[in-house]
Amino acid sequence: MCASLGESENTIRILSASGSPLGSRRSFLGALLGVGSVCVGALLSVPLIRFALFPLLRRTTERKSSPLGTLNEFSTLTEPVMRTIKIEQVDGWRKAISERAVYVTKDTKGNLRVLTSVCPHLGCTVPWNKEMNQFICPCHRAVFAPDGTRISGPSQRPMDTLETSVQDGQLQVRFQYFRQLVGDKEVIG
Repeated sequence: MCASLGESENTIRILSASGSPLGSRRSFLGALLGVGSVCVGALLSVPLIRFALFPLLRRTTERKSSPLGTLNEFSTLTEPVMRTIKIEQVDGWRKAISERAVYVTKDTKGNLRVLTSVCPHLGCTVPWNKEMNQFICPCHRAVFAPDGTRISGPSQRPMDTLETSVQDGQLQVRFQYFRQLVGDKEVIG
């Protein structure tokens, strides 16, 4: 009887050390806790990852057309007319609305064209000088003709023209920024 009692104690020790029901329950709960922690961590990291990647995935600075006026307003144009347009720029989470001056004028063939008021030399705002019938940059004295062609000064190219379209009798313009200090017109934004 002693021998059988000793064998049963050995059997009990082996069962508890090798995976008794109590041991497997603890390991199951530990695994369940680990899987649950990973799931909660993944759910909490989704908004953080989206927050970090949003500016990279979103298209910035959508180019929209701005209305300048009806074609009838510009049919009897004899000199450049300044108009102010609103530009909406989206950069990541920031949305900025700025105003820019543009000039509506006619080219040598009589076609309407829209010029940006930004000097192609260093980016100064170029006003129309009515007395001299020219655009004259106040920063470095670049001079441009009424149609935007370069007359003199340090600018390497004429005033930049903007894309235009006509929708329902309205002249629309799409504002763009161009690289300065270069001879060729290069869009930067």
